[in-house]
Amino acid sequence: MTTQKDSATPAQQSAPTEEQSMAQRGDNRTRSPESEAFKTFMASQWAPVPDADLPREAVAEFAAQRRRRVSEKFAGERIVVTAGAPKVRSNDTDYRFRPHSAFAHLTGLGVDHEPNAVLVMEPVETGTGDDDANHTATLYFHPMAGHDTQEFYADTRNGQFWVGDRPSLREISSAYGIKTADLSGLEAAVSKNVGDPAGGGMRIRVIKGQDAVVDQMVDAARLAAGVDLAAEDAVDSALLEALSELRLVKDSHEIDQLRESVNMTIRGFADVVQALPVATQKPRGERVVEGAFFARARAEGNDLGYDTIAASGNNATVLHWTRNTGVVRDGDLILVDAGVEAESLYTADVTRTLPVNGRYTPVQRKVYQAVLDAADAAFTVAVPGNRFRDVHDAAMKVLAARLEEWGLLPVSAEASLSVEGQHHRRWMPHGTSHHLGLDVHDCAQARREMYQDAVIEPGMVFTIEPGLYFKEEDLSVPAEYRGIGVRIEDDVLVTADGNHNLSAALPRDPDQVESWMARQH
Repeated sequence: MTTQKDSATPAQQSAPTEEQSMAQRGDNRTRSPESEAFKTFMASQWAPVPDADLPREAVAEFAAQRRRRVSEKFAGERIVVTAGAPKVRSNDTDYRFRPHSAFAHLTGLGVDHEPNAVLVMEPVETGTGDDDANHTATLYFHPMAGHDTQEFYADTRNGQFWVGDRPSLREISSAYGIKTADLSGLEAAVSKNVGDPAGGGMRIRVIKGQDAVVDQMVDAARLAAGVDLAAEDAVDSALLEALSELRLVKDSHEIDQLRESVNMTIRGFADVVQALPVATQKPRGERVVEGAFFARARAEGNDLGYDTIAASGNNATVLHWTRNTGVVRDGDLILVDAGVEAESLYTADVTRTLPVNGRYTPVQRKVYQAVLDAADAAFTVAVPGNRFRDVHDAAMKVLAARLEEWGLLPVSAEASLSVEGQHHRRWMPHGTSHHLGLDVHDCAQARREMYQDAVIEPGMVFTIEPGLYFKEEDLSVPAEYRGIGVRIEDDVLVTADGNHNLSAALPRDPDQVESWMARQH
């Protein structure tokens, strides 16, 4: 690796030392030439970059329908939804960019499209906006710099030399069916006419906390208009809540994307099984398992939907074990909770608890079967007309009965299931289901009455994931149970006449799991 001194030109080496601000010091590792000769040469002899209409993306019409629903709810108000800014991982390196889920939902843009982009929905007279809605939508972003600009080779976040091609304003507009504009015009668009609606001003709602620059723009406009910033927190929260609830029932495009992510995830689990023999030979075998799944996620999808849990032995009793530093031993169970995120950013969320050597021991099978029976009971009630909370309750009835049968409960199953009891939750402390979509825990900002207390509807997609976790140090259970953690998780689409297990192709019956594992080897 060259040092700064090694790579400097003679002129640079002999130049007098100048006092640098702290902000300037980040550029020490890379010094672009500043000569006019260099700038002129860099701006010449480049093939022209085509800028043409692109075919319309399938998601475009669905995104337009979603914006229309938002428009109906917030007529007369300006809506600002940010993609978000890149997040620093370490010093001057960023994490891979992923836009905010509400932005992806309303625009259709996924993958690493347009960091710092902002969707602005401007109110117009009722029914005169996009597709007869109450707003016109404009997507503001920073277009790719031309070869004749310094930004082309000197801007590490936006220059094509550094980050590759980026779509033009025209290309995004034609592909996603939305008006586009240069990000330089955002402040004027966001700030105009902001004020108290009671006094004739424009109310503005924004998703806060994703882009500090946009937050400052909005707050400055509100302050200038005399709007109470503290009072507007509730206004912004109501927007986030509404955009979260908008995703509770998936449209057909979203369901297709979830099917794709689940199918990739199933192939990732096959990779995991094939990696187990190697994993047992490594001091951190869980990392081998994690890496096998990650390779599938990056090869076929965009990324992981969340950090993989590859928990072997007693680590499987740690609900969010993502360190994955443990050994993988013959005779233990390994709990793998993983999901591939598709290019559209929709993610699967699947868990299987596998015998490392391909065969469940009698006590492992006993615990596994109890969890499977609980999951099957939950599937039975995960149908239109029942309430979301009924899914959890059905699974708990099975687990409490089984724990009583094994003599582990200090009270009866009936007493444990009462509000005053809940003893069985010692070994199953988490919920049985959560909505799934652009976020692994989708729609998390929805109101309780729209989530836990809601009636199940066709088009909802959620997980069913009961478990039992007996920690090694748990002296309330016999030794034969200690160190066993089992979770079985599937992704469920509610249909008009029941439900469909999107992850059913991944075996869950213990006999079928053993046969499937044998085939992978």
